[in-house]
Amino acid sequence: MHPRHEQTFPSLTPAEIARIRRFGELRRYHDGDTLFETGKTGPGMFVILDGHVAITQRDGLGHITPVVEQGPGQFLGELGQLSNRYALVDGHAEGEVECLLIPPERLRALLVAEADLGERIMRALILRRVSLIQGGVGGPVLIGAPNSGDLVRLQGFLTRNGYPHHLLDPAQDKDAADLVARAAPQPSDLPLVVTPDGSILRNPSESDVARAMGMLGAVSPDKLYDVAIVGSGPAGLSTAVYAASEGLSVAVLDARAFGGQAGASARIENYLGFPTGISGLALTARAYNQAQKFGAEIMIPVSVKTLQCGCDDGTFALTLDDGAPLRAKSIVVASGARYRRPRIDNLDKFEGRGVWYWASPIEARLCKDQEVILVGGGNSAGQAAVFLSAHASKVHMVIRGGGLGASMSRYLIERIESTPNIELLFNTEIVSLEGAADATLERAQLRSRLSGEASWSNIRNVFLFVGADPATGWLDGCGVALDRAGFVITGAAYEQRPATPLETSVPGVFAVGDVRSGSVKRVGGAIGEGAQVVASLHGYLADATAAAPPV
Repeated sequence: MHPRHEQTFPSLTPAEIARIRRFGELRRYHDGDTLFETGKTGPGMFVILDGHVAITQRDGLGHITPVVEQGPGQFLGELGQLSNRYALVDGHAEGEVECLLIPPERLRALLVAEADLGERIMRALILRRVSLIQGGVGGPVLIGAPNSGDLVRLQGFLTRNGYPHHLLDPAQDKDAADLVARAAPQPSDLPLVVTPDGSILRNPSESDVARAMGMLGAVSPDKLYDVAIVGSGPAGLSTAVYAASEGLSVAVLDARAFGGQAGASARIENYLGFPTGISGLALTARAYNQAQKFGAEIMIPVSVKTLQCGCDDGTFALTLDDGAPLRAKSIVVASGARYRRPRIDNLDKFEGRGVWYWASPIEARLCKDQEVILVGGGNSAGQAAVFLSAHASKVHMVIRGGGLGASMSRYLIERIESTPNIELLFNTEIVSLEGAADATLERAQLRSRLSGEASWSNIRNVFLFVGADPATGWLDGCGVALDRAGFVITGAAYEQRPATPLETSVPGVFAVGDVRSGSVKRVGGAIGEGAQVVASLHGYLADATAAAPPV
């Protein structure tokens, strides 16, 4: 029995099905027919009118496991059906089946038009995805050593994007060991990623995995969006939700995962409306699902290389990492910031192999019952220290300054001070890292900034929370003004007209969130700016339409 079974697999009444009929088309299937198949684009959501459908999971190693059987009044689908993604499970007719097929665009219309039904259906789609993630159903199989840096990289990518997957350690699983012996003759081939159709990827990039799993579709060169949002942190997702809900065609692009730095936060306790706190991933996943519900197209992982301003037709063009262009009438810069890399000897050698810029359950598993070092004195560092203290035997919190009061919220300071296995090391910094020949971190050298005295500690995991630099390199050459630190300046005056508060020096290009000069660098502020910028987008698009020559 699934947790919250009645909400995950609800039954619709005849009256509710009658309200849904206008959104779907009647389909009939014979015994054994396939309604949808793992690893192939799902046609949409099915509402069963008569008969039964068996749902099974299948992985690339040939394992098939029953999930659930659904019958009259129930509906088939999960979150992937909102956006033409691959199906994560198989559905086969058991006997004669009659059903309504609601394609993705009509499903989104149903969720909006039928509010009470839409709430129940949306909740079920979300709970089904959660169940698939918890069970590792429908996604790729990752094969490799659990502490491998590349396996952690891929696991983190899939986890941050809410995609189910399953881990197998070849040292513990015979099937995995046999596959490694056949398909990975070199250590550099690991980890292996096995897709549901049996294809094997050898130590792939995140983009390779995304394309193999249908997470990333092709960009149409002929489509013109009302707005392209670069970055899917809280500011970008907020912009997407409000813009798409108000009828604008929206594209959202991100190089790694939705949620940005906030998505990696173990717990956010000072965001309005969540008195008991909420993880960054849970908060931003809700916004991600909400944006898709309203029709925003979210493309991850996609890197934006350049922004071309001043196209002949007054639009903008983004050049993506594969060279493809994406065209839009307006741009919202929500690319946030990139993790700052302090000057530490051998730092690059151990990134992803003991040096981490976020603290999720994946990294916490790697440092269970070990001593770790965490560098930083801001709120993100404090949240990470409290989270890691529940897993590590001791957290050595290294702070360059002499206290926490200037950079951290009081509630976090009190919690850190009351946690017995967090040690505060003020006026201290890491200067060097050393490790084994396979690039596994083993030691870190600490130095007092007051006395200059240095000492080595046997440490296998170091967490760096030392701030971030704005991710604005892709704006070079477009004329978008930046401040001395590289953040985007907004609200400047033009010769023709004043800019709106979130508009950059280039009309039609806006900036929100951490990337914007003068922003408050808080989740609540980023979400507020995302909502605020949509009014400016409407104004700009209306002016651009009025100024366009008649066709």
